[in-house]
Amino acid sequence: MDPQTAATLLPLLGWALHGSVLTRRLASARRDPLTGLHTRAGWTARAEHCIRRHPRAAVLLVDLDHFKTLNDTHGHAAGDAALIATAHRLSSWCGRHGTAGRLGGDEFVAAIRDLDAVDLDALTTALHQPTNYDGTALPLAASVGACPVAELPVPALTDALAAADAAMYAAKGRSRRGSRPAR
Repeated sequence: MDPQTAATLLPLLGWALHGSVLTRRLASARRDPLTGLHTRAGWTARAEHCIRRHPRAAVLLVDLDHFKTLNDTHGHAAGDAALIATAHRLSSWCGRHGTAGRLGGDEFVAAIRDLDAVDLDALTTALHQPTNYDGTALPLAASVGACPVAELPVPALTDALAAADAAMYAAKGRSRRGSRPAR
């Protein structure tokens, strides 16, 4: 290769390498390193897209019950196992019908295309199954709040999250085990 061609290609090669490194960093920043779910930023973009395209979309908020007790009793590695199990169950439940994310701590979110097309009780049941950690069955429980976006005056993600949060706290107060759509 002649020096002039090399001088032209070398900076282009450097920019291509730099671009791929930045792309990988951006993708990893949008995924929670523990659970593999979307982080708030990654999930928000997908949820807003879901709300715009699907008039029967719903937003769910999931909060693990008694998570601090689980951590204090069994240790943080057991808590991590509970978070991973919850993430897997929520993601599996969403399947191709939606997208799941982790807001942080023991708080998860999902946006689904049509609340009537999925079984919310099946999600609650799945989230209440114990998970195995180091030969011990860890008890899991979660409260789920759902907001059908069509019931909002304006279909906005922030309002849907607020309504799902209120429904989740109502479910938490009712039995500390359950789900409740916002109505």
